[in-house]
Amino acid sequence: MRTVRRRRMRIAASIALIGTAAALGGCAGEQPGGVTTLNFFQFKGEAIEDFDKMIADFEAENPDIRIVQNQVADADTLIRTLLVKDRIPDIVTLNANGNFGRLAQAGVFHDFSDEPVLDTINPAVQQILADLGTFGDEVNGLGYVNNANGVIYNTRIFEEQGLAVPETWDEFVAVCDALQDAGITPFYGTLADSWTAIPSWNALGAYPAQNGFFDKMRELGEDVGAESEVSFQKDFAEVMDQQYTLFGYMQDGYRGRTYDDGNAAFANGEAAMLLQGIWATNPIKQVNPDIEMGIFPYPGTDDPDERLLVSGVDVVFTMGKDSPHEEEAMRFIEYAFQKDVIEEFAASQNMVPSVQGAELSDDPALQSVKPYFDAGMITGFIDHQVPPSIPLIPIDQEFLFNGNAEAALAALDNEWRKVAARTIPVTTGEDR
Repeated sequence: MRTVRRRRMRIAASIALIGTAAALGGCAGEQPGGVTTLNFFQFKGEAIEDFDKMIADFEAENPDIRIVQNQVADADTLIRTLLVKDRIPDIVTLNANGNFGRLAQAGVFHDFSDEPVLDTINPAVQQILADLGTFGDEVNGLGYVNNANGVIYNTRIFEEQGLAVPETWDEFVAVCDALQDAGITPFYGTLADSWTAIPSWNALGAYPAQNGFFDKMRELGEDVGAESEVSFQKDFAEVMDQQYTLFGYMQDGYRGRTYDDGNAAFANGEAAMLLQGIWATNPIKQVNPDIEMGIFPYPGTDDPDERLLVSGVDVVFTMGKDSPHEEEAMRFIEYAFQKDVIEEFAASQNMVPSVQGAELSDDPALQSVKPYFDAGMITGFIDHQVPPSIPLIPIDQEFLFNGNAEAALAALDNEWRKVAARTIPVTTGEDR
């Protein structure tokens, strides 16, 4: 009976998905009175009201265009369904993750190479998208707002202890030692939620991942290993050592604490730093609105000029190739990228706007990452480059439990070879 019920549930879910896909793909077109209705597919539930306002303001200036916002929960699955049915919406926003990169490589999105709006966007943001994947030399999406993956720190504690933001790895370790000597917990760990180890792995791993590391890994495929030109075993040993060192400065019992526990504890001053990202600042402020905090990039090298802030493109705008309403869709996209429009959206979403010269909100945490965006000292999440079938999170969590870096790196190389054996070329990874 349970099998029958499960089968019925799967059938019902499939029917619902197909029905939603049909609705999303079929509402655009020319309407009476010369008004063109565009289907706006967007994935971000918390941005519905912001996009509603943006649409209303745009329609007031463009009475010949009507925008219908369709917010969907499982955007990655549904957009693939729509593409299979050749029902791609007129305007699309997605999270810039590995799925977006794979779709871009398939050549299903518009080429924005000659669109004037491209010239307004921070080139470092566009490079993050290009690293995920493109169709040939095309530009298949426009980065809209970015997050920041760095060390969140309590600025008041740092000031009281006379500590400066560390710019090198040795300085970072020295800060941790000074805090510990003062009886202050350097970091609040939350490994009960295993994914919370990955922000630090992404940030520290960004350094050896420069200069085409993952491109070379995909070229090597089944030949990846300890003796290959590049590999996890060969290039990531220092990353694992650094990550293990940082987790040695956690509070007692950190393996049993959750992400929410960490946000609350940090908000209440129980630790000086948190290995998270900009997405954690709003939950922290909900617990303690008066907390003073900033963000700095993981200083994984001994050269301050080589520091990199890891950032993901939280929202990317795109549209289908050969859209029948390309001109109208581009008018809305160009409107969305106007400085005052993107500034309002980014401030509401606690994100960094991609348009050069656009102002960030006055939130101190956001302001603390601004110099790195201005200088182009940003790079993408490397777990987006790891195939989703590789169990990266469990491997990293187990390593942090047992300290066996050799086994963890060998497991990552072995899993990479398995993917390469059944997938040519190796595809890029999943969400952020």
